[in-house]
Amino acid sequence: MVWIKALHIVFVIAWFAGLFYLPRLFVYHAQSEDAPSRERFKVMERKLYRGIMMPAMLLTLASGLWLWLGYGFAGGWLHLKVALVVVLVAYHFWLRALMGAFARDANRHGHVFYRWVNEMPTVLLVAIVILVVVKPF
Repeated sequence: MVWIKALHIVFVIAWFAGLFYLPRLFVYHAQSEDAPSRERFKVMERKLYRGIMMPAMLLTLASGLWLWLGYGFAGGWLHLKVALVVVLVAYHFWLRALMGAFARDANRHGHVFYRWVNEMPTVLLVAIVILVVVKPF
């Protein structure tokens, strides 16, 4: 189980790397003014989402489920952590919807909006790490 836990942490790190970087790409994409730049951002966003974020999320969830089956599902902290992971998955797919709007040249938001979007996973990460390490309840 220690190997699964180690791999789970690696997958979480990879997933969060994408969750931090994709909204940052959206900031720059929203600021871009020329067609070649916008097309370049579309490619970068698509490759990040499909090549890193989706596999990392799926591997994170699969290894987390494996750990759950191995260790059990006990403690209020774990219930809250799982709830926050569900929010994180919803955020992940919301980013996909935002990426789709960029891909269709239908983005309706400015760069300031995406700067705020970029902060959301940080709040979730802090809460999840505190729950896992401190196990407050």
